[in-house]
Amino acid sequence: MTRPHSTRTRLRGTQIRAPRVSAETVAELAYRLTVRDRNLLALVWEHRVLTTGQLTRLFFPTPERARQRLNQLYNHHALLRFRPWTPVGSKPWHWVLGPTGAHVLAVEHGQTVTGFGYRQDTATAIAVSPLLTHQTGVNDFFVDLHAHARHCGNGTALVQWWSEQRCAALWGDLARPDAFGRWTEPRTDAIPRTLDFFLEHDTGTETLARVAGKLGGYADLAEATGTTTPVLFWLPSPKREANLRRLLGTPEVPVATAVHTPAASTDGPAGPVWQPASTAGRRFRLADLADFWGTAPRHESDAR
Repeated sequence: MTRPHSTRTRLRGTQIRAPRVSAETVAELAYRLTVRDRNLLALVWEHRVLTTGQLTRLFFPTPERARQRLNQLYNHHALLRFRPWTPVGSKPWHWVLGPTGAHVLAVEHGQTVTGFGYRQDTATAIAVSPLLTHQTGVNDFFVDLHAHARHCGNGTALVQWWSEQRCAALWGDLARPDAFGRWTEPRTDAIPRTLDFFLEHDTGTETLARVAGKLGGYADLAEATGTTTPVLFWLPSPKREANLRRLLGTPEVPVATAVHTPAASTDGPAGPVWQPASTAGRRFRLADLADFWGTAPRHESDAR
């Protein structure tokens, strides 16, 4: 995981406050929530912060519908919001879980809010965290995959999207990926290909030696679990990608690299942008990497 410089993020139009939460307000919210709302709140909680644009692509047919519903959830304190400061123009609203939303999710899990792990100051701390840009970049990667799958509508799917925090709880003593994903896409004969992967979203602020050095932990994890999961490096520029690939050589676990915004594909990270380590020339679609490496998905029990 890339750790940005520790400059403090300034905010514009910040709307983070501590509303009064009562049993009546929580009950009123629970009555009004749809299944989509509950899924949205759960996703925001797991992935810490999602922008209006990201939530629109994940859950809503139009930006207008998204704005209306997000504002309603905000007015009921199910979500809180902020805008990072920018010298020109304005950033989109960034949404985090609010206190009434946390109460509803906690009840669904049979827990108190404390047992659920929610604290409003912790939830809103991402607003001034130097990791904000990195987190939204990781989330962009998976939102792009989800949007591509929804557009295809042919069985293509983002089956799993696990946060850094969930990955750390499972495997953090050996490896700490930015996220874990499971992607499936049918071949022309309709037989699906499924790829499990760990994501390393690089923003260019760490030395390449440190980035490459993370593979030792992934090799240790593969040995400890008996399951080898490919590692995908998502890099900010072709130059940085080329320099990293020279350092990687032939790694102990399957590795592929790609650039954040390649012009070669309109399919984003699902498209033919991935180049396996120690190969040259051809780039692969994300799903095609499963055939290239002959990998099988993790067994569910391995990923709990």
